[in-house]
Amino acid sequence: MRVVMECAIPGKLLCASTSGLWNPRKVVLSRRNTGLSAHNNLCSSKFKIKAQTHHTSQVGIAKPTNLTDSDIQGFVWPSPTDEIPFWKKEFPSWDANLELPSEQTKDSKLMHIVHVTAEMAPIAKVGGLGDVVTGLARACLSRGHTVHIMLPFYECIQKHQINDLTLITTYNSYHDGNWIPTNAYHGVVSGIPVIFLEPSCQFFKGRQVYGGSYNELEAYMFFSRACLEWMQVTGTQPDIIHVHEWQAGALPILYWDMYHHLSLKNPRIVLTIHNMEHYGECRQEQLSMCGLDGSLYATFDKAVDDRTVGHNPERLSLLKGGIVYSNAVVTVSPTYLKETLCSGWLSSTLMRNRDKYFGIVNGIDTTMWNPSTDVFLPSKFNVKNSEGKKLCKYYVQRGLGLASGDHVTDTTLKVPLVVCITRLVAQKGLHLITHAIKQVEELLNQGPSIRILLMYSEELSHLLYAAADIVLVPSMYEPCGLAQMIGMRYGAVPVVRKTGGLADTVFDMDDESNHEMANGFVFEGMDEASLNCALDRAFACYRNKPGEWNCIVKKVMKMDNSWNNTARKYIEIYESVTAS
Repeated sequence: MRVVMECAIPGKLLCASTSGLWNPRKVVLSRRNTGLSAHNNLCSSKFKIKAQTHHTSQVGIAKPTNLTDSDIQGFVWPSPTDEIPFWKKEFPSWDANLELPSEQTKDSKLMHIVHVTAEMAPIAKVGGLGDVVTGLARACLSRGHTVHIMLPFYECIQKHQINDLTLITTYNSYHDGNWIPTNAYHGVVSGIPVIFLEPSCQFFKGRQVYGGSYNELEAYMFFSRACLEWMQVTGTQPDIIHVHEWQAGALPILYWDMYHHLSLKNPRIVLTIHNMEHYGECRQEQLSMCGLDGSLYATFDKAVDDRTVGHNPERLSLLKGGIVYSNAVVTVSPTYLKETLCSGWLSSTLMRNRDKYFGIVNGIDTTMWNPSTDVFLPSKFNVKNSEGKKLCKYYVQRGLGLASGDHVTDTTLKVPLVVCITRLVAQKGLHLITHAIKQVEELLNQGPSIRILLMYSEELSHLLYAAADIVLVPSMYEPCGLAQMIGMRYGAVPVVRKTGGLADTVFDMDDESNHEMANGFVFEGMDEASLNCALDRAFACYRNKPGEWNCIVKKVMKMDNSWNNTARKYIEIYESVTAS
């Protein structure tokens, strides 16, 4: 087996049967029974590291059934001893700007939608938030709407990823008694017009999206006001301002209690909560830095953090304020909506605002995530011809030292490749992931079979999804989850814990009452035994029922988890709150 964990927020992972404690940005684990050598970020289950330099050599391929000569011609197999890892080689350029779906029917009522966000894929991506913002924006553009994204101009953004970057406005925006000179740039990313805001102060400086030397809470409150200030200065009056997460939680408050009384009359506010565990806690004096009187919001019906009532000092929550002041609030799956209404300190606020609270499952961008056109894959494939997936699997196995030899063999293909791509935080079920490492090695009984990669790599994630037979998502809670949907798009069968959006997108193969929807293996408990049962069932099906397994693979590849249906639901909410 192999497991891959992709992490952008540093965490710690203690692997079974080792004493190594790691502080990673991304992790990968994998299957095999041969010797090991690795790049400096590639570790075996025993965490031996050897840095060697060799170049790949071209080898022949014993063709699996249905593979044509054109499928394998010119293949160069990677090796874990290559000087340049296979996911860091030069790939053909791919410009998503040219690939907005043209066949999409246009909506009859067209709107101007502005997203205000801390993340956007691929230029400022830390987690799923960036993917969601980009995917939803592209889907609404394809339906005929005018869409902009407003994003901090982080110092770490690679400017070459932005098309037609131009300075369009220089203006001042308020912060803590001063008016800060701010530049607004316009550019195009993945086909989407983006407004980048760059203050002249230290905000958003640093090598990463998060974790700079500045106060992040104050920086995002400045950004929230700077977005509204830019709209006022330029006379921009969108129909919808769509804010995301706590980072933009101050914007609805600023809009209704300040800018709506000035010149911004038309916009209505929609808030999407991607993860209820991040509240945007702040002091009253910090909220006052953006020009509001913070003491006015320290009430139960506005923005006080309920957990601090009676404490000295009481604190505020930007997320709670955003919920109260937005015209509509969306979270990213119906099941997560139910969970948040029943647990957590924000549940009472959400219940009081239940009539404007909606649950919509995220989609995935099926242009960006498409195994038939994916430039990162050594061999393309689709539901009608999936032979290329076998080559992708062996390519990754060879590159990670999980297979040897010059030919793709039936023996290699008979062993399932399990991939887990995740941030290394407790939410993602780290105790179950570490247990899965031990459990799968016992199931395979073929010696070292795990690979761990501690990094973030967009290219590698595409390769791993394409290679995977099984994608593992054992989250303790999961507002929506994208890994299971991307995995299915690439023919990987999901093994998931039944929670949040996982419960809305993956249905158990052994549930006879829901056979038509069945598309994976689901467990409910938070314990290792529950995970064992699901893995055992998945392995048994893969090994003993190849025909049934292939039917599952075809079924999941045919599923429509695109943004089109999701965007339609968002547009219905937009229409329900617009001013006209």
